[in-house]
Amino acid sequence: MTDAGIKLRRDDSGQGPVVTGFQGRGFRVRDDVFPDGLLLSPVRALAWANAPAAVEALTLDALGDLFDFDPRPEFLLLGTGAGLRQPPRPFVRAVEALGIGVEAMDSRAAARAWGVLRAEERQIVAALLPL
Repeated sequence: MTDAGIKLRRDDSGQGPVVTGFQGRGFRVRDDVFPDGLLLSPVRALAWANAPAAVEALTLDALGDLFDFDPRPEFLLLGTGAGLRQPPRPFVRAVEALGIGVEAMDSRAAARAWGVLRAEERQIVAALLPL
């Protein structure tokens, strides 16, 4: 499904979308490539259209409706790009105020962790900045 150039892939199988590889600076989910960042939930993979240029600029608003699921996600896997960078404290506090934890790691590690944790049917979401 394409809406104004944004690819959306729904998956109701239980495990949800899984990153199957990397292409350039982006991520491959099945046949779709997300070169500018990726938002993942248990039911969809969505191009991160308003991804910040750097993790230091990350805000809660940049994640859109990523947390609007029932049950609410346990935590956010935050892929910070090619290397591990700590997200801004105000961002972490805002996410934690929603009762959701934040786990930051480089985006490749976050993509791999996503697959493992979703295979365990953990209720999580992910935001992956480009590599």
